[in-house]
Amino acid sequence: MRTRRFPEVAVKNQKAVSRAVRLTRIQHLLHSRPQGLNSRELSELCGVCIRTIERDLIALQSELGIPLAQDGDYYSILEGYILPPVSFSLFEGLAAFLALRLLLRQTDKNNPHIEKALTKIARTLPEFLTRYMEAGIGAIHQKPANPEFTHLFEQVALAWTTQRQMKIGYQSLQSDEVREWLLEPYFVDMTSIGYSTYVIGHAVRRGKEGIFTFKLDRIKSAEVLEKNFDIPESFNVTSLLSPAWGIVWGDEVEIRLEFSPKVARRVKESIWHPSQTIEDSKEGGCVMTLRVGSLLEVTPWIRSWGPDVEVLGPPSLRGQFRAWSEELYGLYH
Repeated sequence: MRTRRFPEVAVKNQKAVSRAVRLTRIQHLLHSRPQGLNSRELSELCGVCIRTIERDLIALQSELGIPLAQDGDYYSILEGYILPPVSFSLFEGLAAFLALRLLLRQTDKNNPHIEKALTKIARTLPEFLTRYMEAGIGAIHQKPANPEFTHLFEQVALAWTTQRQMKIGYQSLQSDEVREWLLEPYFVDMTSIGYSTYVIGHAVRRGKEGIFTFKLDRIKSAEVLEKNFDIPESFNVTSLLSPAWGIVWGDEVEIRLEFSPKVARRVKESIWHPSQTIEDSKEGGCVMTLRVGSLLEVTPWIRSWGPDVEVLGPPSLRGQFRAWSEELYGLYH
């Protein structure tokens, strides 16, 4: 059977896709430049004529409900505008439910934005899933209010999504001094280790410059600046964090762990780290070898196995565990 081709339909669909992509790009451009852009600037950035941009600006307001502000010839998006609605299939809904449950477990603060986001997403899920979500959301609401952290969360979110520099005052774990940094946020991430949220980006301080990680709880002040920045194409967060156990990366260290027969089956059930390899031992247990970018985050995980794991290497880590075991013996003897 011959397939009939309708080239005019293909052209129409291509135009529709191009328009949708362009409308999204215009939103991003306006949102990232709070001072606004005029029609000529938008036409140059999007590669279309000014008349097309003018029609797009009308469509953003009338069709998508994006609140635009106009100051002379310049257009901007009002801060806090609403993102487009989303719907889930049954299976997508279950996947979203599981993701939300993970977020609930990692949230140790009363963050109203997380609470509102979870509430809105929960309402799109099947009713019986929504009931389970509401109990967890209520638990977030019961946590003590932390307006300083909420403001910091907002500043980081604004700077990252609009690609604007920010000035932060940061107190590292090893110092009592609050130091000022100029930060270009490239990525924001959350880890289950310590229920913490981090911002990763290019940062500059007197005598120091590079890609650094900052824990939000240690940022004492934050100010979003007007100057924009571009995230370099060479920045790949997946590659950067691939050796990390959580969020800390650095020079890779090879770790060898021998697990007892009692927990070997459980150990082999999960992929704990992308680099792991597991071999059975003669005694019925197993030996795991992995390479991580820092011992800081993986050490508590190793300790959580108690006497069912032996650190075979590196020697420095084995020495730490030997010292801890002696301290524990003294504590409980």
